[in-house]
Amino acid sequence: MKVQEIFNLAIKKAIESDFRGKGGVERFLERKRKLYERLPEEEKKDFDLEALENPYLDSRILNLAEDKEIKRVLVGIDIEPAEILLAKEIGGVDLIISHHPLGKGLAYLSDVMELQCDVLAHYGVPINVAEGLMKERISEVARGVNAANHQRTVDVAKLLGFNLICLHTACDNLAAKFLKDKVEKEDSLMRLEDLLSLLKEIPEYKEAMKIGAGPKIYVGDKENRCGKIAITEITGGTEGSPKLYEKMAIAGIGTTLGMHISEKHKEEAEKANVNVVIAGHISSDSLGVNLFLDELEKRGIEIIPCSGLIRVSRL
Repeated sequence: MKVQEIFNLAIKKAIESDFRGKGGVERFLERKRKLYERLPEEEKKDFDLEALENPYLDSRILNLAEDKEIKRVLVGIDIEPAEILLAKEIGGVDLIISHHPLGKGLAYLSDVMELQCDVLAHYGVPINVAEGLMKERISEVARGVNAANHQRTVDVAKLLGFNLICLHTACDNLAAKFLKDKVEKEDSLMRLEDLLSLLKEIPEYKEAMKIGAGPKIYVGDKENRCGKIAITEITGGTEGSPKLYEKMAIAGIGTTLGMHISEKHKEEAEKANVNVVIAGHISSDSLGVNLFLDELEKRGIEIIPCSGLIRVSRL
């Protein structure tokens, strides 16, 4: 497989796992196409044409140094200049994959957050309410990433001649679908302690437990009943609006399962009496990345994990 083929496979797998379904993703892209067509010619020059085909703009090919068959890949949750130098030291690395977004992927992080509105709607939050509250948060995230040095790591990859891609929501979708399926198959998740036990059976979380970074209850008590469990904070860029917890409670959601939570979000969840179970950030990222890496291993590609990736093969 070449770099473009690997990237295309990641997007294909992400669409298959998307809460919106294939039809929902296509409608999202169609709306982007119509918006582009209505733009004045001068504004079309600045439009990112990849948005017409890629529904996850925080996942990108960042540097295509050499279009060759990929046999050995260095993969990390975060790739920075140090990891690029590591790839040079190891030798024989054909491609570097970062989970967290870099370059244009980071610049467009807020673009994928609309996905959260559809996830919330899936669990019963009215779409107009979800969109109204997410709009402010999306704008906040866009302003926040604007100050970043987006190209720092990309520039190092270019100077050292490495192929570099990032797969953020593309892999988070896989983790969200995996957890959703696992939770919905289990009928005995009556209380939060049952949900924790289920998570601790997953290898990535089991490993994270060994270093004190495993699943934890952040809002609620282990004896609390779960009620409806919503996988609302695993994919879709980053945390949504803290004001959404009240609306989730009204929609009948009793427990949210996420990667991480800020103090403001925790306070709002407590006020709304919504339980919050945090599976773990890097371990959840590892879960989604691993589900994709298995697809590469099936095709004979060697995986070298680094930068926090808890590599678990399910082959």
